[in-house]
Amino acid sequence: MATIIQNGTLVTTSEIFKADLKVDNGKISMISDKIHDDKNDTVIDATNKYILPGLIDAHAHLAIEGTLDDFESGTKAAASGGITTLINFTDPEKSQSFVEDLYDWKNKAKSSLIDYGFHSIINKCNKDVLKQIPKLVDEGVTSIKLFTAYKENMVNDEELYLLMKEAKKAGVVVNVHCENGKIIDQLIEEALENEDTDPIYHAYTRPPAAEAEATSRVLRIAEITGAPTYIVHISCEEALKEFTRAKERGVTAFGETCPQYLVLNESYLKMKKEEAVKYICSPPLRKEKDQEVLWEGIEKGTISTIGSDHASHPYIGGKEKGIDNFTKAPNGLPGIENTLLLLYNFGVIKGNITLSQLVKVTSENPAKIFGLHPKKGSLSIGSDGDLVIFDPNASNIITKETQKQRTEYNVYESMEVQGKIDHVLSRGEVIVENGEVIDNPGRGEYIYRKKFKFLKNAEQEPEKNELLSNR
Repeated sequence: MATIIQNGTLVTTSEIFKADLKVDNGKISMISDKIHDDKNDTVIDATNKYILPGLIDAHAHLAIEGTLDDFESGTKAAASGGITTLINFTDPEKSQSFVEDLYDWKNKAKSSLIDYGFHSIINKCNKDVLKQIPKLVDEGVTSIKLFTAYKENMVNDEELYLLMKEAKKAGVVVNVHCENGKIIDQLIEEALENEDTDPIYHAYTRPPAAEAEATSRVLRIAEITGAPTYIVHISCEEALKEFTRAKERGVTAFGETCPQYLVLNESYLKMKKEEAVKYICSPPLRKEKDQEVLWEGIEKGTISTIGSDHASHPYIGGKEKGIDNFTKAPNGLPGIENTLLLLYNFGVIKGNITLSQLVKVTSENPAKIFGLHPKKGSLSIGSDGDLVIFDPNASNIITKETQKQRTEYNVYESMEVQGKIDHVLSRGEVIVENGEVIDNPGRGEYIYRKKFKFLKNAEQEPEKNELLSNR
């Protein structure tokens, strides 16, 4: 039995056109002007609606200690937002090998509704650790995460060099959180001494210059090693300038930003402390001028991807701890289910990006960078039937009352957004119907990802004959 979506408008990175689409045995098998169904086929009418490839969220923190969303609730929330593939970060114990840590995280993810993979966080460096990186590749993990901030995870420049060098040899992409942690620690100490403890001081102690300096330094080390390097959550103009300079020098680098940096700004940290504390994340929310630069970076193709950086810290017993001392609030924002609607409303509707550019940064680019393409991220014959049927004529109000994530709040509360997610298909199976998630925990599959391949242009457009047939 096949699933046929009729009368829809398909959106790829190069074209927007009306066509029918057929999924057989979990794979896209036909795209044509008209596909006739058999009596056993499931038919979905997508008249006046877009058909998008399922989103890939390559930056999420489900099942982290102290957060509310495990893989069951978190992937349910993700699916409701059109995400069909997730790459989650591990959170290793110092006593474990990174392969042992990965096995633990695979067990945690057995309740996933959608397909998933992992980035392994590497928080130490020695000869044994360097030997573990190729072993991670054998387990299907072809990306790691390094930090230049947070004492418990931070690696120094020598360690960055050694880890990047080994990653390059193994075909592994290096994700890096770029902030100058040692300077930030000093700024925090000075703020506390001056009794500057309101939530806004979280931003003031993590200035754009600290992000820009670390971005520049990391990319210089990437330049020396040749390692493919992915800068997570770029938040400000200064950091993006350093990233752009590195790209212009020929560094194999990819940049990510997040919806919160495109939609929210520093003013949220200046609200009443009880509210402002909800918005503490790192890097912090920036100014409106930074939002404009980030949108331009997406439009120009400088920024490659959008990740949610979802971290579902509770308010009670979590965020509230930082009301009178910002250092006590856990870092991170929830929002995995809001990405598509926010990007469509504030990006496409407001003219900052095109619909095809939205598909590129949320589906095709993360698939190519992280070894998932063409299985994921494309409306191509033979690709997985991961699809979103999106109604551009409907509207929504984002609210905690209807969200699937488990937090008691939503940082986008009461925002009215254009568009509605009608159906979501994962490998041809309907997991969201008429906006409601069909609960089937554990149906998601672990994905063994391919090694990184160096191309003349790692984000090159697929040939049109890869996308379409029978037209």
